[in-house]
Amino acid sequence: MASGQHLFTSESVSMGHPDKVSDQISDALVDAIYAEELKSGGDVSQVRCAIETMCTTGQVVVAGEVRTSAYVDVLEIVRDTIRKIGYHHHDIGFSYDSCGVLNAIHSQSADIARGVDHARDDGSQADAGEEGAGDQGLMFGFACRETEDLMPLPIWLSHRIMEKQAELRASGEIPWLRPDAKSQVTVQYDEDNKPVCVQTIVLSTQHGEEAIDAKTQVMSEDAKQELIDKVIKPCIPEEYIRGAIKYHVNPTGRFVIGGPHGDTGLTGRKIIVDTYGGRGRHGGGAFSGKDPTKVDRSAAYMARYVAKNIVAAGLADEVEVQLAYAIGIAKPVSVFIDTNGTNQIDEAEISKLVAEHFPLTPGRIIKHLDLLRPIFLPTARHGHFGRKPGEECAGSFTWEKTDVAAKLAKSAGVAAAT
Repeated sequence: MASGQHLFTSESVSMGHPDKVSDQISDALVDAIYAEELKSGGDVSQVRCAIETMCTTGQVVVAGEVRTSAYVDVLEIVRDTIRKIGYHHHDIGFSYDSCGVLNAIHSQSADIARGVDHARDDGSQADAGEEGAGDQGLMFGFACRETEDLMPLPIWLSHRIMEKQAELRASGEIPWLRPDAKSQVTVQYDEDNKPVCVQTIVLSTQHGEEAIDAKTQVMSEDAKQELIDKVIKPCIPEEYIRGAIKYHVNPTGRFVIGGPHGDTGLTGRKIIVDTYGGRGRHGGGAFSGKDPTKVDRSAAYMARYVAKNIVAAGLADEVEVQLAYAIGIAKPVSVFIDTNGTNQIDEAEISKLVAEHFPLTPGRIIKHLDLLRPIFLPTARHGHFGRKPGEECAGSFTWEKTDVAAKLAKSAGVAAAT
């Protein structure tokens, strides 16, 4: 983070945002494949998925590569996912029961499968009992003390606002809310990089004609105030309210046309929303639609797990963890720890503790975090991190546990912080 007083902004998007619609469809298909494999007694360790989705006005296209012995009804899963998101009104331009669905999924490349099924420790010798990384790449995990979930405050607040928007839409308390929405939160930090207060909040949400002022033909001031009072304010802790917060609610004036009808959606276009809101770095790989042999997903989850336990153990107040892999090789090619100067013990010692206490090969990550299950759809909305274990799906979000913190603290000779 920057030195001196500064502002930092992060955004989140709703489950009805077209890119998130695509993410949820891709992950719903991954979950369906795992569910069917488990139901039929198939070998879930052999499942491979790399599913991409595009959605636009009246059309959904799913494509990618899959290896499975199970049968799933792609059309039914796509439509059911769209329905649960909330697109079941023809008058908002996109509906689960009338959109076209094109299935272009095909089998996985044998060349890719060869490297993943049987890892090689140096590119030539088989690494017995290990799966290789599903691709090369670098993944980052991050944690800090700004919230109880050890997430940066701006993205954490942005997610909470989107959750509240979804809650009030589903309950009907604000009947004119529609599925597509975005939030953005700007936080002021002091010289020690500690959050001081929320300065600005942006909320843009799709709405029905009922929220329009008949004279101006833009969203009424009463509707804007209702969003501030019912969606935004309940999500902002009092400790971060110092003076007047600047609110920008539907700053274009109206947002009736939205969702896939207003903007084409693609899987994997909201990777910063999915992670830490721009805090820390990002390796570039998306998560949704991928089975956990793809280290884009599983290693990013492990990096978060490592980072969160380091902070919970009191070894640092902030940490970024980088893991990097080569396709077909099990062991990471590099592990890097950066505490931004907040470490309580030497960073080299933290790196040794990570190697000692955390499994970092793809197969062992998958086993430790119990990833071969239909748990991924809930991750595709409101962020993959900063969620409580079991929040939406029993036993999911295992990478949010801090069950290694006490062991780390004991090994390092410090008192665990949480």
